Parts: sequence; structure tokens; C-alpha cells
Amino acid sequence: MSELSVKEGLNAMDVASYLRRHPEFLREFPDLALALVLPREQGQAASLASYQLDVLRDKNRELNRRLHELVEIAHENEALMVRVHTLTLALMRARSLRETAESVVAALTEDFNTDLVRLVLFRDAAELPAADWLIREPAGAPALPPFAEFFRRAEPLCGRLQDDKLDALFGARAREVQSTVLLPIGAAGMLAIGSHDPNRFHPGMGTVFLKLIGEAVSTALARFPVA
Repeated sequence: MSELSVKEGLNAMDVASYLRRHPEFLREFPDLALALVLPREQGQAASLASYQLDVLRDKNRELNRRLHELVEIAHENEALMVRVHTLTLALMRARSLRETAESVVAALTEDFNTDLVRLVLFRDAAELPAADWLIREPAGAPALPPFAEFFRRAEPLCGRLQDDKLDALFGARAREVQSTVLLPIGAAGMLAIGSHDPNRFHPGMGTVFLKLIGEAVSTALARFPVA
């Protein structure tokens, strides 16, 4: 039986499948093309050429929308790369542990427009400043049990934190923080960035730039060994 033969139990999906395999079908049966009722606003019929043109226009608009989104993302990534580069240069210029720590917090606060920053260092050097952004924990990761899984994974963590973690990092200001980023900085400790915006940091966001920041800070701190 040829493919053009009528099959028992033929349904709409069979017809659609056949037409996809034979896009020239309407050329062979022009009378059928004239009789077809194609989708149109308010139920009006249109020529096949007109319908195809409308479809192409819709696809073009969608492609333009996606292109615009990609351009916006590219601009955002470019700006973010400049900020990461600026931070890296500031860390390279720092001549002491104190300057390094202050450069990290200043860059994240000013250049990255963050609301709250906490730098957790596994040391207690005398030259470090007494500041609310600095948490000294010379006993290291074992002294921070709420973060055991985070230190084990050694990957950036984005989103909302449990209350015990927020309290340990931000103290009296913990309830201001609606979303957070935690960054491991090698064996030196970790960085915590808190935002008043619950949507600023979320689990699905990219972490490439966050990892670059963490590696830059870790490398900069490693220049000043623990005494």
C-alpha cells in the first residue's frame, strides 16, 4: 500500500506527520491549499503566504528579544569582569594583611554595591582592625559547626541562610539579610556577602565570577602566613 493510501484509523497526528515529511504536498494539490482555513485573529481565513509571513514575523520578534537579552547579559558580565579586575589590582597593591582585608571589604561594599560584608579569617593577627566586618576565628572551621557542610564542599553558596548561620555572621543585623553569598577563601576562611534584597542572590545564579573573587582573595591572603 502506498503512503498516499488512506489508512484505517487515520487521525490528525498522522496527517500532520505526513505533511511534515512532504512539505511540497500543497504544490501538488493547489485546490486544497485554497480550501484550507488557517489560524487568524477573530477566526478570519488568510492565504498560506500571508500566514507564513506572520509566523516568520513572530519568530523574528522572538529572536530579536533573545538577542537583546544576550546583549544585556554580555554588558553585565563585562562590567562585572572590570570590577573583579579592579579588586584583583587592589589586592596586588596591598602591602600588609590589614590592607588586604580592608581592600576586600571596600571593593565589595563600594564597587559591587553590597549591603553587608563579613570577612571570616582563621587567624587573630594583632595588625587586624577591630571592625564589625571582620570575624576572627583562630580555631578554624571546626569552631564554626553551622558551616561544616559549606567548608566540606568548598563551593560558593547562594541564597537564603538558616538563622543560626545568619546570627553567626551578622549578629544584631542578621534580620536585615534576605539573601546571601558565602565564598570559601582557601584555608584562610570565608567571605559572606549579605543583601537586603531577597532576589539578589539565589541558588540558580552563576558562580564563575564568585569563584574568581574567592581565588583572588585567597591568593592575596596567602602572602601573609599565620605567625
